Amino acid sequence: MASVELTNIRKVYGGGVEAVKGINIAIDDGALCVLVGPSGCGKSTLLRMIAGLETITEGVLKIENSVVNDLGPAERDIAMVFQNYALYPHMKVYDNMAYGLRNRGMPKGEIDKRVREAAQTLELGHLLERRPRELSGGQRQRVAMGRAIVRNPKVFLFDEPLSNLDAKLRGQMRVEIKNLQRQLGVTSVYVTHDQLEAMTLADILVVMNGGVVEQIGAPLDIYEKPASTFVASFIGAPPMNLVHVTANSAGLLLKDGTHIGAEGLAIPAEGAQIGFRPEDLEVVAGSQQHIGGLLLDLTVRGVEPVGAESYVYGDIGGDKVVVRVAGRSVVEPGDHLRVIVPKEKLHLFDAKGKRI
Repeated sequence: MASVELTNIRKVYGGGVEAVKGINIAIDDGALCVLVGPSGCGKSTLLRMIAGLETITEGVLKIENSVVNDLGPAERDIAMVFQNYALYPHMKVYDNMAYGLRNRGMPKGEIDKRVREAAQTLELGHLLERRPRELSGGQRQRVAMGRAIVRNPKVFLFDEPLSNLDAKLRGQMRVEIKNLQRQLGVTSVYVTHDQLEAMTLADILVVMNGGVVEQIGAPLDIYEKPASTFVASFIGAPPMNLVHVTANSAGLLLKDGTHIGAEGLAIPAEGAQIGFRPEDLEVVAGSQQHIGGLLLDLTVRGVEPVGAESYVYGDIGGDKVVVRVAGRSVVEPGDHLRVIVPKEKLHLFDAKGKRI
């Protein structure tokens, strides 16, 4: 086990394309750090620099307090699990897991001990004589994880390992990976574009955008207090609603010119965006009084029943919003609703998208 520390890490490709722009992250010994963000944000490039598969243009990378910038992948004592499993199709499960240890010249008895222990941990003991084509997607991914575990590395690196699995299997594998990481206690860095996967797996969550870190913290802290409109709209399913407002003498002015009560909100002269989660809106009767909250008019554009709850899609003052309601919704497209957001549930962002 080992801590991982990145200090001012940059990656510049030929032609001056800066993929990673001075990133600082400290990952404690035994923690699971998830890098999340949209395609092209730099998360996989950052993971590959930790692995030694990409050179570091600038900055310092430490593993277990030792600088590893100039060490090759084999010298960093890391193990990587890829999206495509990368199993040898002609080899049995046992041989796939043992292959790397044999290449290192490890004694046969020690190899057998490590492979069988890892197989037991991953519930693969009854599959050791099968070949990859005889396995399900989830079983293949466990074999790829087993190949990493037998290495007994200082750090695990996961590069979108669940992307090839269906939704149900992804959910099962998330639980397995989290439990396994806790059981082994190995420092891990995990890359994904799936915010649900990131929220459920991470001890420390790193939200990336355009080669920079937007926010670092515990998943629930980031969910409850996003540092920017990007984080607010990326973390959460459905994401946070954002409504544009400006201030005048009559109160607040929505994007379409509708006036609403200011409710004591201090809006910058250049305008702002008010954020609120779909579950924080409450549909109220038209005559109901509102105390300590923001009362808004919503025009319904669509309804999506998803079983125990429904999503009501619409717009407020020209901005698209979604409301999560329990059970079946009785509203129809074209209906008008009055909704209230408690003041303590409001988030305020400036014109540049930064939290106020």
